[in-house]
Amino acid sequence: MERARTCDVLVAGGGPAGLFLAALLARHGVDVVVLERRAAAPAHSRAIGLHPPALLALRALGLEAAVLAEGVRIGGGVARSRGRELGRLSFERAWPEHPFVLALPQQRTEALLEQGLSRLAPGALRRGWQVLDAREGRGEVVVDAAGPGGARALWRARVLVGADGARSAVRERAGIGAVARTYPDAYLMGDVADGTADAGTAVVHLEPGGVVESFPLPRGVRRWVVHTGRRPLAADPAVLAALVRRRTGEVLDPASSTMVSAFAPRRRMARRLVAGRRVLVGDAAHEISPIGGQGMTLGWLDARDLAPLLVRALAAGADGDLRAVEGFAGYERDRLRAARSAARRAWLNTALGRPARGAVARAREDLVRAALLPPARGALAGACSMRWAREPDPGAGAGAGTPLDTVLTASTRR
Repeated sequence: MERARTCDVLVAGGGPAGLFLAALLARHGVDVVVLERRAAAPAHSRAIGLHPPALLALRALGLEAAVLAEGVRIGGGVARSRGRELGRLSFERAWPEHPFVLALPQQRTEALLEQGLSRLAPGALRRGWQVLDAREGRGEVVVDAAGPGGARALWRARVLVGADGARSAVRERAGIGAVARTYPDAYLMGDVADGTADAGTAVVHLEPGGVVESFPLPRGVRRWVVHTGRRPLAADPAVLAALVRRRTGEVLDPASSTMVSAFAPRRRMARRLVAGRRVLVGDAAHEISPIGGQGMTLGWLDARDLAPLLVRALAAGADGDLRAVEGFAGYERDRLRAARSAARRAWLNTALGRPARGAVARAREDLVRAALLPPARGALAGACSMRWAREPDPGAGAGAGTPLDTVLTASTRR
């Protein structure tokens, strides 16, 4: 094994949260390295929702215009059941400056983040590397990593950030427990050519056999998500098309499918986000049901709040437990609170989409109709577009509630 390499912040995981955090740090002079176990960039769409607070966060990196140019603006949604419209929702009043949720496949989002990081810190992203172990010393974390072809390397970082997903090795090696829950639900999801008349609109079909959701994507594609009961079905576009047609009457072309997957939603919350010189963000900190589509933005908001704290701690030479450094305990408290709140909304979305017949189905329809009437409609639009995340969480350190760029710039001048 070669001599240990050094950096200020080592980020384990080069997904959306890890890349976003690394770019924020690099923009303000932090020596950051990202170790990503995948040897190549992802090829599938996966997460697609960029909510207004995500767009504001991307503005700090100069990437807002790029994602807006590529994505589809979803200005609202419509709920239907058994061939009838239950009501409509608009994001216009919830976010006047961004009256939409942007739909963009995750591989494009990650590619733009990777390009942004490469401009700020060439070579910072190292693919094919993953964290095997980590141990703490005074003011540093020593990380043992494995790379391509059996290569091994030691890194000495002043801070280690776990952005390595729901089964985070950083979280496990730090001895941070997580509370997990599996929902009794399964879904089939796929992207196919959009043959609907619902351009620019999200559609939720609350059908007796289970929910069918659809969202427009760039280049004439539409994402479909179908509740399939308690067990995942085969990931087959023909099965997806048959379910959609049976429940909604919409005709899908299986041959146009670019992605299909089956999944069961889970919830997993880390008991802590800060341990010694280690910090968690994104799914490593909180995995929530993807029904509702807020998980990726939630991870970016972690990074948004964490970045100024790391910049300031590094500039001040803080070398002890980060929980004793101003702002980090607040980061943990507030980000876990936000994650639990988002998880509750995701659970409600999941529960509403389960199969329902007879009186239960009629009660559900009545509930949704009421939710899509004023004044409840405004609150629902705010929840769906993450209006609650408009400003950095209180307690996230000095400068909370201040635009991110101002906080970071002030921190580097200390």
